[in-house]
Amino acid sequence: MSLIPFDDRDGFIWIDGEMQPWRDAKIHVLSHGLHYASSVFEGERIYDNKIFKSRKHSARLIKSADILGMEVPLSVDEIEDIKRDLIEANKITDGYIRPVAWRGCEEMGISSRGTKTHVAIACWEWGRYYDEQKREKGITMRTSEWRKPAANNAPTQSKAAGLYVIGSMSKHAAEDKGFDDALMLDYRGLVAEGSSANIFVVQDGVLKTPIPDCFLNGITRQTVIQLAKDLNIPFEEARIKPEDLHNVQEVFLTGTAAEVTAVGKIDDISFTVGPVTRQLRDAYESLVRT
Repeated sequence: MSLIPFDDRDGFIWIDGEMQPWRDAKIHVLSHGLHYASSVFEGERIYDNKIFKSRKHSARLIKSADILGMEVPLSVDEIEDIKRDLIEANKITDGYIRPVAWRGCEEMGISSRGTKTHVAIACWEWGRYYDEQKREKGITMRTSEWRKPAANNAPTQSKAAGLYVIGSMSKHAAEDKGFDDALMLDYRGLVAEGSSANIFVVQDGVLKTPIPDCFLNGITRQTVIQLAKDLNIPFEEARIKPEDLHNVQEVFLTGTAAEVTAVGKIDDISFTVGPVTRQLRDAYESLVRT
């Protein structure tokens, strides 16, 4: 992944109605979104100049903000137009695009009714999240000490920035121990997802994934489920206990950044990058470029 700082790049970022030079796109330090996590975002992949599932992402941005009581001052169609203009302005062929909406600095404190909702969109060239070796052998994961909260404890169906802090903490802790990512359990102790991606397992030829009742039902997750159905792969949403992992043969993650990423090990349990993972990975990689 690139080591170029994200505040010191060439190109353009769209912010509050203007296409600004990259280095000039700034917000005030007293923005409410920075202090109180009143912010939502999207992560989207660009393949061959086109955003995969673009309208679904734009609609989810608006829905996420609505869950937090924020009103995005743009329609789906307007967001789509801005994204197309931005990709053209930055001459991106294969990359990543990040829309974000946040409460501004008109008011400070827990009550934020007087704040304005700001919107910015940036995009940049970006390749695979993991290298070819990890692609073939699978990444390693370590179970986190942090748990995903219940749906009545946090806005779990919003792609809210504040929800990702335990993901970052968990991934850092896993990396400190030599692992690539963290396995997140939910508040009940059931398997939930990775630090920022949904998880699937294959047990005796059946594809299984946790029920998304306390974490985001990812767009890539939905896409892979539909691909499995199209390919007649047996599938079910299920409650998966950590001890159940001893009985599965394959594990993979799904997400915009991760795409379909095989898992080779969770804690001390090893898995193969097997036929179901490879079939769905190939199908997904073909789909995103059609």
